[in-house]
Amino acid sequence: MTDGVFERERLLKSNAGALARTALSNVVREYPHHESHWHVEGVPILSPRLSHPCFYGSFDWHSCVEMFWVLVRLLRQHAELVPAKEIRALPDEHLTVERLAREAAYFAPEEHRNTQRPYGWSALLELTFETSTWDDPDAARWSVGLQELSSVFVNRYLDWLPQATYPIRYGVHDNGAFGLSRALPYARHLADHGDPRLHGLITETAWRWFGSDRDYPGSWEPSGADFLSPALAEAELMSRLMPAAEFADWLDGFLPGIAERKPATLFAPATVTDTSDGQLAHLHGLNLHRAWCWHRIADALPGVDDRIPAALEATHAHTHASLGQTTGGSYMVEHFLAYYALLLLS
Repeated sequence: MTDGVFERERLLKSNAGALARTALSNVVREYPHHESHWHVEGVPILSPRLSHPCFYGSFDWHSCVEMFWVLVRLLRQHAELVPAKEIRALPDEHLTVERLAREAAYFAPEEHRNTQRPYGWSALLELTFETSTWDDPDAARWSVGLQELSSVFVNRYLDWLPQATYPIRYGVHDNGAFGLSRALPYARHLADHGDPRLHGLITETAWRWFGSDRDYPGSWEPSGADFLSPALAEAELMSRLMPAAEFADWLDGFLPGIAERKPATLFAPATVTDTSDGQLAHLHGLNLHRAWCWHRIADALPGVDDRIPAALEATHAHTHASLGQTTGGSYMVEHFLAYYALLLLS
């Protein structure tokens, strides 16, 4: 077992309780709230709780879904570290078939075909995967309604991806690589149970969008409000789609110079000057997303690859730059950062 694995286990054990408490608070905090709405004549805009009976908290819909994933993931993998009884009670109340059917009804109309694309879609598929693959009676009950809502987003993906000629590469919600990466485990689960459509389409789209990319301009990162690294999100996705040796060759063409810590901007954690500013605060998410991607890249490379030490050093640096901001700070950070922390640590 490597030192990096020991460190992540230590950090998870020391942070799991605080992450759970943050998520428990966030998912029932209705305000402040941010949501984009279609205004249709004669149709009122409802409050968050009425529009989204399951996912009305955590500042925005997708962050609320992510916080439920945090709770379910911690409960599934580390129940001894968290308030398990309290966590189970919350999905029991929120993730009912009736409430989730109302969520599905919200997203079903044509005017919502782009809403939450692809970030929120994939967050919901990720949560559904977590419950659907857990041999637990409560999770089995939660997954029933989640699968109905997920089918809305699976169909949205099936409609959208064949029309998406070009990838979306910037480092916020619309990023295509991160969306596909998070949707991929549920797509594989569906394929294993007789429906290979989404998995095949994600795989084809990833190769079409990114397979021939070379000399990515990673030195241009980050932008001022990024919470995702476009370069590393793409590399992380492609690491899932090919054997280690093939990925090593692809990565050499995509980001040459990793062993020499180039481009330097991808190895230097972003500086956050004001955590109360919702856009500047995104950069803490960027640091944890980079840490997760660098770890995933190191794990996907062949064991003797000389880029692994550089990737693990970058994982360590970015982790410690922002992990301490996950809880106990401004809500502009706290409403979403626990997700990225657990993505990295688990």
